[in-house]
Amino acid sequence: MNTYIDDYCERLAPGLWAEPLNAITNLAFLLAAWCTWRLARQQNRLSGGPILLISLMAAIGIGSGLFHTVATRATQLMDVIPIGLFQAAFLWLYLRRIVQARVEIAAVLMLLFLVGGWLTGQFPHVLNGSLGYAPALVFVGGLGAWHYQQKKLEPYALLLATLLFVLSLLFRSIDNAVCPQFSIGTHFLWHLLNAAVLYLSMRGMLANYPRPA
Repeated sequence: MNTYIDDYCERLAPGLWAEPLNAITNLAFLLAAWCTWRLARQQNRLSGGPILLISLMAAIGIGSGLFHTVATRATQLMDVIPIGLFQAAFLWLYLRRIVQARVEIAAVLMLLFLVGGWLTGQFPHVLNGSLGYAPALVFVGGLGAWHYQQKKLEPYALLLATLLFVLSLLFRSIDNAVCPQFSIGTHFLWHLLNAAVLYLSMRGMLANYPRPA
């Protein structure tokens, strides 16, 4: 669990500050969580579901920050687990509270998402590990199209999140490939863009989320 991991272009050796940009840019997730919390409070939508998602947004920033400073298997788990939990929780809450899908339909879609994540996760070296995010991209794109077609409030939020997600995955995928030409890599751009993806996704959800009684 304490074996040193070197997955990214910016890291050249062990050490807390071997990935300064990859570490510092995780503050973007904390900023996104804070902005989302303010938005939810302004809209009177700080109920259990949004609070859980906002907490997971902050956990993503903290876990990823730890991984990019203390690069071990243990901190890698602290990075990926909050991401997976956020994706699953967001999908479930959006299906149940915004789409108002029946439990069995939401459960089937959730199962498809989890199976897709497991299958794509079997190829960790494809696209520099980005293939594992393909199910999330498919679902956020599908939800974005439904969100727009149904004329929900903030109709473009999830579609814009999808476009930024594609761009962020591109930068995540090419990180090691561009090392010879760009020594700091591009993984830090994945952090910055993905923080915006989370905020826009939450913005679209919150605008239509039921207010607490």
